[in-house]
Amino acid sequence: MSKGNESSGDSSPLPFSVTLHVRDTCMCLHLQRAARAVARRFDEALRPVGLTNGQFSLLMSLNRPEPPLMRDVASLLAMDRTTLTAMLKPLARRGLLEVTADEKDKRGRRLTLLADGRALVARAMPIWTATEAAVEAGLSHADPERLRDDLRTLS
Repeated sequence: MSKGNESSGDSSPLPFSVTLHVRDTCMCLHLQRAARAVARRFDEALRPVGLTNGQFSLLMSLNRPEPPLMRDVASLLAMDRTTLTAMLKPLARRGLLEVTADEKDKRGRRLTLLADGRALVARAMPIWTATEAAVEAGLSHADPERLRDDLRTLS
């Protein structure tokens, strides 16, 4: 077998103990796993109202007195504009939001939560509240507010 063949078991320059160490201590891995698990939980909970957790967060971010700029929403949700644009399209087709040019700067885009979007967010809110409470209850050895503060520090 060639030197690069990883199936031989002895060609890896790192011992398996290093792999186990990374598995057990990698902050990024643990945050990703937790984020995926929590996202799946919210996706399942919000399915009856036809939303994913990402769509709920996006629509909720538009629930403001004035329609926000697209760049501000992208920043809040920690995503690039291309990803945000892709998320907006199906919600706009459903009549939940509207994307319009900014009056002051035509290059900017404003995102308006429409009446159907407001109604959907209102229907989803009790589901979100119950799911959030269940997730927090599952943090038996952690303070949810402290965890949120720590996560904000990381982002």
